[in-house]
Amino acid sequence: MDGEKRILIFSACYNEKDNIKKLILGIRKNLPLCSILIVDDNSPDQTKEIVKKLQSKESQLYLVIREKKLGLDTAHKFAYNFALKNNFDYLITMDADLSHDPNDLKEFINNLRNSPFVIGSRYTKGGQCLMKGWRLNLSKYGNLFIKKVSGINCNEFTTSYRGFDLRKLTNFNLNNTKNKGYSFFMGILFEIEKKNFPIKEIPITFKDRLKGSSKIPKIEILRTLKNLFVLTIKKYFS
Repeated sequence: MDGEKRILIFSACYNEKDNIKKLILGIRKNLPLCSILIVDDNSPDQTKEIVKKLQSKESQLYLVIREKKLGLDTAHKFAYNFALKNNFDYLITMDADLSHDPNDLKEFINNLRNSPFVIGSRYTKGGQCLMKGWRLNLSKYGNLFIKKVSGINCNEFTTSYRGFDLRKLTNFNLNNTKNKGYSFFMGILFEIEKKNFPIKEIPITFKDRLKGSSKIPKIEILRTLKNLFVLTIKKYFS
């Protein structure tokens, strides 16, 4: 394992029975010695049962079942705290719907050797977003708008495919990101920049989900706009 680095791969899921097995096997194929943490918000489909079956063959596969949907931000904070508590060196977060390719994990590890924070970017050179129609335009121009307003030198703010070197991010703590829902991912970038850590973008190809349905409520668009302006005002005037 990458110079004996202890690596935790995390994904939050809800109703991903058609994707979760393929995700876990893809992670294991690329990083045979890593640990995997799945946080399931009590999916009514067979997601957690599938993970439980895989646990019989996977000694480093951890499953946490929460009583109900408690939000992506709380799931990611749980994973961050879990990684710290269990002395992992690297934490990599990714979606459970196969929009993030496990084949990119090795590139994350390669870049974490020199960069404390790495983000998989659809909009940096070499990146690609395979969504279509209004969802593609909303993502593409939404991220561009966030970059312009925030003044943060990054092309990607909303994907959860990210890597953290927990040893190097000495004065950073994910728990200090107070935004909820999908705005949480944008808020992390503000916190990283606030602590003067470089943001390393690596190109990824974001694949639109093939099975299951998107869980982004429309209200998140307005909430993200509101949080963007609040964070920007705090950045320049606090």
